[in-house]
Amino acid sequence: MSKKSFVGGAAILGVAGLIVKFLGAFFRIPVSNWLGGGMAYYQAAYPIYNILLTLATAGIPVAISRLVAERTVIGDHYAANNVFRVSFRLLLGIGIGTGLLCFIGAGWYSDRVGLPETEIALKALIPALVIIPVMSAFRGYFQGMQNMKPTAVSQIIEQVFRVGAGLVLAYVLLKKYSQNLEYAAAGATFGASAGAIGGLVVVWLIYMANRKHINRRIRKSAVKTEEKSGEVMKRILIIAVPITLGACIMPLMNLIDASIVSNRLQAVGFSYAETKDLYTELSSFASTIINFPQIIVQSIAISMVPAISMAFREKDSEGLRNNVKMGVRMSNLLSFPCAAGLIILAEPILLLLYSRQADMAVDAAGSLIVLAVGFVFLAIAQTLTGALQGIGKQLVPVRNLCIGAVFKAAVTFILVGIPELNVVGAALGTCAAYIVASVLDVMAIIKYTGTRFDIGITFIRPAVATLGMAVVTLGSYRLFALVVSCRLAALVSIVLSVIAYAVLVFATKSITMDELSVIPKGDRVAAVLRKVLK
Repeated sequence: MSKKSFVGGAAILGVAGLIVKFLGAFFRIPVSNWLGGGMAYYQAAYPIYNILLTLATAGIPVAISRLVAERTVIGDHYAANNVFRVSFRLLLGIGIGTGLLCFIGAGWYSDRVGLPETEIALKALIPALVIIPVMSAFRGYFQGMQNMKPTAVSQIIEQVFRVGAGLVLAYVLLKKYSQNLEYAAAGATFGASAGAIGGLVVVWLIYMANRKHINRRIRKSAVKTEEKSGEVMKRILIIAVPITLGACIMPLMNLIDASIVSNRLQAVGFSYAETKDLYTELSSFASTIINFPQIIVQSIAISMVPAISMAFREKDSEGLRNNVKMGVRMSNLLSFPCAAGLIILAEPILLLLYSRQADMAVDAAGSLIVLAVGFVFLAIAQTLTGALQGIGKQLVPVRNLCIGAVFKAAVTFILVGIPELNVVGAALGTCAAYIVASVLDVMAIIKYTGTRFDIGITFIRPAVATLGMAVVTLGSYRLFALVVSCRLAALVSIVLSVIAYAVLVFATKSITMDELSVIPKGDRVAAVLRKVLK
């Protein structure tokens, strides 16, 4: 796969991811303001939901993408379609199984995390657990054929349905059961199930619209390898199981927070009400904002898997290493400014988004700053995880993230027990986990691919551009805060920072015009910039 298609696919998924996150923010902000401490029920339901969903969907779509890409590159569209058919049946069965498991264990889990009211919110997520795995089969198939648009479109529609249904149900149930916030939280979580239905319908319609073209490619397939369903399933699982185990570790970190943080805070003297508020500050306020830029980095990793898999299959060592280096550069170019902006404007951004919960927003700033630092290392780890999966070393990032999770558990347990730190200790634990995992992943990618990173263009130039942006961010915020509200000053500062960073990226040659040209519509942007910068 060429660098052009890799970067283009990442851009498509990145734009879709931004839209999804904007819609998610549109959802989470009013719901957080409506529910206040009741968001603890909503937030406590998601760690176990994410683990079950990860078990069902994290590894198999990547395996589909990789296997379809490998068969497509040799013209075996017949075998590629067989991979899709087998994986579809497998994912349907897994979805039904995880849904049943959630139904049976919802009450037990809710009691274990010390928030029994979470049970109803968790059960509202069961339809999503059944439907999303089926939807991911379609997405993985299209991604393996280097077509990221069906995934992007279905993600957006899924989020539209999720936000619409979740907001309406949360509002209606809050009005009806104002003294029982668990019902409103359940209405909000059911939005995920409504979104899953919408997303599945859309991606199925896209598949049906392309079915004639797909069948024509299958009929004209240059190679038609007959593979038994059992053999295909075995290949899928060999790739998928390690990836799934690795992907479970991040939701497991959230589960660590859900289980350790609440109990640890109460053990050192915080009341039940204080514990709910502190956990909400960490998981609903700070962590939600960090998840926003994370989706762009995830798009890089997803696009890298088929790209690197093809290069690895064709023994194109130079192309493989170039894709790895480009992936890390893109990751740094995105994560550095995001982290700097969140560190400088942590409190204003939180107040801007959660104005009705101002006290909790201010208190959450410390956790957000720490998580912003960790995001830089998370971005590198996620990008290199995609690269290692592409070369068949999917167990390596699993091992590295496991080591990071051990650090996370230990640091969280110790630091949350310090009353002055409380939930900031959990954020520090998360940061430690990402640092450990990213360092180990860099060592692994050097070992297995021979990639040598140019420190200047990969790290120093983006850092210099980010430093210049940080000066603009801090200076503009302090200046405008003297004459307008802090929230408006934060908005103006963000806009000016984006402009400043865009200029500095080209001024420091962190990205070239030729590299910009390979992004969809980037050639037009590059042409305009060449004229402006003459």
